[in-house]
Amino acid sequence: MKKFLIALLCILIIAGIVIGIIVYKANQTEPSIALKDYFEKLSNGEYEAMYDYVITDTSKEDFVNRIKNIYEGIEAKNIATTVLTNVEDEDNSSIINVTYNNSMDTIAGNMSFMNTVKLQKQDEGYKILWNSSVIFPDLKDEYKVRVSTLDSTRGAIYDRNDIAIAKDGEANSVGLVPGKIDDTTDLGKLAELLGITEDTINNALSASYVQEDTFVPLRKISKDEQDLKNQLLQIKGVLITDINARIYPYKEATSILTGYAQDDEGKTGLEYAYNDRLKGEDGAEIYITDESGNKIKTLATKEVKNGENIKTTIDINIQQKLYNEFKDDEGASVAMNYNTGEVLALVSTPSYDANDITLGVTDAEWNELQNNEKKPMFNRYLATYVPGSSLKPVVGAIGLKYNSFTADDDFGTSGTRWQNDSSWEDLYVTTLTTYSSPANLKNALIYSDNIYFAKAALKIGRSNLQKGLDEFGFNDKIRFVQDVSKSSYGSMDSDAAIANSGYGQDQMLVNPIHMAMIYSSFANGGNMVMPVLERSSSNSSTNIINGTNSSNNLSSSSNSSSNSTSVKYYKENVISSEIANTIKQDLIAVVETGTGREAKVEGKTIAGKTGTAEIKETQQDENGTEIGWFNAFDEDGLLVVSMCENVKDKGGSHYLLPKVRTVFE
Repeated sequence: MKKFLIALLCILIIAGIVIGIIVYKANQTEPSIALKDYFEKLSNGEYEAMYDYVITDTSKEDFVNRIKNIYEGIEAKNIATTVLTNVEDEDNSSIINVTYNNSMDTIAGNMSFMNTVKLQKQDEGYKILWNSSVIFPDLKDEYKVRVSTLDSTRGAIYDRNDIAIAKDGEANSVGLVPGKIDDTTDLGKLAELLGITEDTINNALSASYVQEDTFVPLRKISKDEQDLKNQLLQIKGVLITDINARIYPYKEATSILTGYAQDDEGKTGLEYAYNDRLKGEDGAEIYITDESGNKIKTLATKEVKNGENIKTTIDINIQQKLYNEFKDDEGASVAMNYNTGEVLALVSTPSYDANDITLGVTDAEWNELQNNEKKPMFNRYLATYVPGSSLKPVVGAIGLKYNSFTADDDFGTSGTRWQNDSSWEDLYVTTLTTYSSPANLKNALIYSDNIYFAKAALKIGRSNLQKGLDEFGFNDKIRFVQDVSKSSYGSMDSDAAIANSGYGQDQMLVNPIHMAMIYSSFANGGNMVMPVLERSSSNSSTNIINGTNSSNNLSSSSNSSSNSTSVKYYKENVISSEIANTIKQDLIAVVETGTGREAKVEGKTIAGKTGTAEIKETQQDENGTEIGWFNAFDEDGLLVVSMCENVKDKGGSHYLLPKVRTVFE
């Protein structure tokens, strides 16, 4: 048997060599070279030059038009021709029958076929006896080649409960039918309603393709703009039709998160981040029809491939609630399940309506969005901000971790104004509230004592403070579906800089998503979760909105995240469970009796920390602004981080407390 297989293999190899020699020789003959030159001219788009290689009754103009329309219509490229045989015609020795294989890439994928043509010897060499069958074997001169495209559907983006936040849908196209226009048609009113100019309308109506019964589209609008449509339809000649469009049902509440897509290309947000998966591949069919339009033969088919649907971890109810609370502010909010890392909301305000972009905005509208001083298209939850007092629990945890002090150490009273020594000259650390109880970690967090944490930072020292911050992820690139700015702490090149860093000032900058990860360690026994935005069957199904994860009670001395086997940690044991519990209990006290009292919800245990960061040129600067933070988590797995700019005249961080509280209620 083995000898037989070896013999068979040898025979096949020899046969292959023989066939190869035959094909090689076939390609070297004069008729073959003429045919291959013809197709080389085709590959180069030299259609008129191709006519010099043929004998036909078809005029040069008709020949060029037919060749051009067919090959460009099917988007032919990479045309390759291999001659298989040359056989002298039985009836005429000056004619050679050449059989060849043609392959090409087309709009419907690769097309490959075998064909036979006749070439006749002329004084100047061989020429093709041409008719349409040279293009395709079944094509006659009276037949046509058609291309039918099959549009793919872009994948939808869903929240965790299968509610679409970005999907393909329908919109309306508003236009005019010239034959329906009369003296009563008010083009000025139409232009005003559509936000365009009369010149735009007149230019559209004067286009070369426009006939009396042509629908001339002017602008796309949302299907739910019923009042506008009613006004438009009062104008004679206006027609409103349905069109396919990318739509964003939750408008401003999700537009910075989803971003927008145009022409099936994601431009910003999740539409951009997931573009390769959301985007489908259009299908196509190339076929031949007879004079009556009947399909004779399909030449190539490419199946349509719809885009993939993406299911996120976002909860649209939390997303909307946070957006509604902060929609008039310049800020960012992140909601997370601290057990699993699932991101429940990503909000940046103010926002814009992505539907306006996909339906088409005027230059004036686009410039307004781009030049708006509140930056409604800027994604704030991906940026970094001065954290202020919201960083104090982190500094406290680092101090305990490196045994720089204990939670019970009393740093002593210093009033509302303190400096380390006279070398600081006019530089003082100030705090708002004095208290008679010991200046220990718990009270310092309850009263948000800047002086305590300035002292704490100095006790920790530059090296350990920076090392501790690095262990919490500072200066590290967070793995996330979008590009998250790194949190950083600057050089800390003096005692004053170290002290100011201790309460979240100096060069401290923190990203809101990273801040949520950090606070997850206080809620999660010292483990920092990795943020997750895409939901899969392996994600935890914990229902944190209904509070069903009641086993994780914040008032207990331990915190377990074992309810989800799929949880991914950014860092495990970044602090010990004992330190995490100490910070957690202190943060509960902040909400129960301290600066976070306005966030207290009856019957619910909430831990949290306020933070007001001063943004000013010098310590004496009275014209600077303030950034407010409030970071909080409950006993059911919900963690919320909110940051708001320009809160100086709004009560500082206290402006955020009632807004964030609504999410926990």
